[in-house]
This record gives sequence, C-alpha cells and structure tokens, in this order.
Amino acid sequence: MTAADLAQRDFRRILLIKPSSPGDIIHALPVLHGLRRRYPAAHLAWLVATPFTNLIEADPAINEIIPFDRKRYGRLGRSLSVTGEFAAFVKSLRARAFELVIDLQGLFRSGFLSMASGASVRIGFQNSRELSWMFYSHRIPRGPTRDEHAADRNYRVGAMLGFDASPLDFSIVLTDEDRAVAAALAEESGVGKGEKYAVLVPGTRWETKCWPPDRFGMLAAVLRERHGFRSLLVGGGDDVNAAAVAVHASNGAAVNVCGRTTLRQAAAMIERAAVVVTADSTPMHMAAALNRPLVALFGPTNPLRTGPYGHTTDVLRIDLECSPCYFKKLSQCPHNHACMQRLDVLGVADAASSRLPQM
Repeated sequence: MTAADLAQRDFRRILLIKPSSPGDIIHALPVLHGLRRRYPAAHLAWLVATPFTNLIEADPAINEIIPFDRKRYGRLGRSLSVTGEFAAFVKSLRARAFELVIDLQGLFRSGFLSMASGASVRIGFQNSRELSWMFYSHRIPRGPTRDEHAADRNYRVGAMLGFDASPLDFSIVLTDEDRAVAAALAEESGVGKGEKYAVLVPGTRWETKCWPPDRFGMLAAVLRERHGFRSLLVGGGDDVNAAAVAVHASNGAAVNVCGRTTLRQAAAMIERAAVVVTADSTPMHMAAALNRPLVALFGPTNPLRTGPYGHTTDVLRIDLECSPCYFKKLSQCPHNHACMQRLDVLGVADAASSRLPQM
C-alpha cells in the first residue's frame, strides 16, 4: 500500500500502542485526538501499562483501553503461568481484528505486539530502538532535527494518515469527581474555597532531574511571604519522603499531598493552581496541557525534546556545556549536579512570581 493509498483508506478498527510513561502518554494524546477527527466512526483502542490507565480512561475519544501488565509480563519465559497469560493476551489482541496499529513506543516488545495483532497496516518510527522497526509495514520517517519535540515526532504519523493539518490537541479529560476530590484535598490542606495555591512537584523519575527538596520548601515560604498562599506538594507515592523534607523546610507554608491522588486527580489540582513549579516530570506536562502558569526546572534533559510543549519560555535552566547529559544517577555526574544545584530559591521564586497575574 502506497503512502497516498494509506492516507485515503478508511480504517474501522485502530490500535494505538503507547504503554508508558504518563508524560509520554500525554505526548501521544494529539495522535489520539487526530485519529478521532480523521476516523470519527472507528473503534479506537489504546494499549497502555496498567498503572496509567486512569490518565486516559475518561477520554471519550477512546472506545477501548487494553491494560498491559508490564511488570508481570516482565517474567515472560521465567514463569510458566506468566508465559501462558502472555500467550492468551496476544491471542485476545489478535482476535480484536485491528486493521491499523500505530506503535509510538518503538521498542522490541511494542513492535512485536503490533505484528502479533495481525493488523495489515502497522506504523512505527523508522529509527525506533531494539530493532522494532522490523515489525512495521510502514515507517514514520526521521524528523528534521535531533531536537524535535517528542509530541511533534509522534504527530508526524498524521501526515501519513491525512490528519496533520489540525493543531495538536493535548486535552486531558477530567471528570466532575476528579475535580471534587482535588477541591476537597485542597480544602483539607488549608486552602479556602476560591483561594489561590501553588503546586510544587518535589520528585521525578531520575534523581538527576530533581531540584533539592528542601529548596521546594524554602520556595513555598517565599511564595507565602510574597503572595499569601499555600503550596501543595503533588506527586506519587515515591515522592512522599522528598515532600516531607520540603514541608519541614517550608515553615508551615507547604502541605504534602503526594501519593494521595490518582493521575487525573493530580491533573485536577494542577488545573486550579495559580502557578506550578516542577522539574522535568509528568505534572510538568500536565501543566502545559492545561495551560497553567509554569516554571519548569531543567538540567540533565533537553527541553527542546521533552520540555513543556508550547511553553518553551517557561523553562528555567543553567546554560552549561555539560547539559543536557541524560545521566540518570547522581553518581554519574562529575560536576556535583551543578545544573540543578545552581538554580537558587530566589531566582525560581522570581520566575514563579512573574507568571502570576498582577494583583
């Protein structure tokens, strides 16, 4: 099938493969919404890692969510029962009779699943990793630069399927219940109805992305002194300890709500925030998608590739020759984590204050 034929074909059953992480899933939302505009009557399914189903399950553009237990299937070949379960999963995937599969993960496992689905049209990246490109019938060509943003890279599939003309739609669909839980948690944290608050995010998946947690606490104290509002520390269960350090340093200006929300409830808290301060993390992408005032602290990663989409002026970083290095562990850094350590509290506070409406 030629590229012209591909753009003209009316697919009825479509599978999008993008299991993780939540930030990467947000970067794939424009593809989902583009597919729905292009194929309004199609059955659209999304294969996603089980812990992240909550982020997308309220989106009416999706007809079916296929949870993928990545942690359990990681024992494939070492456990007879897991191997049997995986075989059954592949069988059920093939039984769904997808006509088009789009693999935005670009790893061997996701490429294999695209082929195992039995779809005649399987699209993935030309330069995908782990030889996953072998499984595709059609390949998305390389981008114009190495610094192409991940969301733009994903959306190049639209040129192949005929929906590349529309603006990228990052809409995160929240429910009334999500917003009610977020409002109740803010009130429980001492935020009165209608009062402003900041959302601070003390944790990230890489330790090198983290700004020292005590500085988040000191930042909360400065923001309260300047603007009179509290700061809510938002994140997952793994961020509870870092948030506790921040709370201790905040002199009562910050409240720890890490680990107490679902992904969508966290997005609902961000939706109401006066300003969001975070490193390169899922909440950063949520804030950009929800168009909230934002300060994004960057060090070891490249904001051109994974920064807050449409919010490049909201990135705060130290211009160092060694950055971005993409080191994940502090032990790999020979420069004492200078990229994040040299971001001082008052400088970050000034950036946050500048993004608040004039009062």
